[in-house]
Amino acid sequence: MFLCVLTAAQRSSSDPRVPDEVKFKTGYVNSMPRPPDFKSAMLWGIAIADSRVPGHQSATVEIASTQLICRTDEKNVTLNDDTGNVRGGLYRRIPWFGTDQHEPMPLTYNPSLHTVVLRVGQRPDVVWHFWSASPRAALPAGNPEGCTVKARVKISPGALLQIGMDYWRNPTVAYGPGGNNHEAGASNWYFPSDQWQDATFTDIGSP
Repeated sequence: MFLCVLTAAQRSSSDPRVPDEVKFKTGYVNSMPRPPDFKSAMLWGIAIADSRVPGHQSATVEIASTQLICRTDEKNVTLNDDTGNVRGGLYRRIPWFGTDQHEPMPLTYNPSLHTVVLRVGQRPDVVWHFWSASPRAALPAGNPEGCTVKARVKISPGALLQIGMDYWRNPTVAYGPGGNNHEAGASNWYFPSDQWQDATFTDIGSP
């Protein structure tokens, strides 16, 4: 398991827009750096419905693209670059990710816009946890400085989104109790808007 130490401000955050059961209510970068033998990375996202919002049953998160760019020796290398598709599952919400057991995540596609739609309002009892549609990639050779996640999203009323990334031992190792992944951190939460948004997270420049 990864160790993540929060600042006092993060621990005391009480943004009323974020439901109480959410574990990390503000963005953070893991205080523990990437272990040197972890040579791969994968972007991820979390989408949820807020049952406190009237009409949340129709809440959606629409994703146009996701991208993971890692910086090595002052050069940017794109590891994942996907349009209109993700993978993922529906995970326990209370307690937050209380188990790794999960259900397949239902996806709806909008072919005219080349997007994928998460109808989070249909299952407000779970966390919609998604990751890159393309395979987990190896970090570029050299001296990795960190990575940046970018997602082009549209969030309807009653939905929320957070993105982040994990480092992994290698591109094929499975999740398990042996500590095969190391969470780099997560973005601040993104909230509903009638416009498309660019959700971002980076650990470049972190201690």
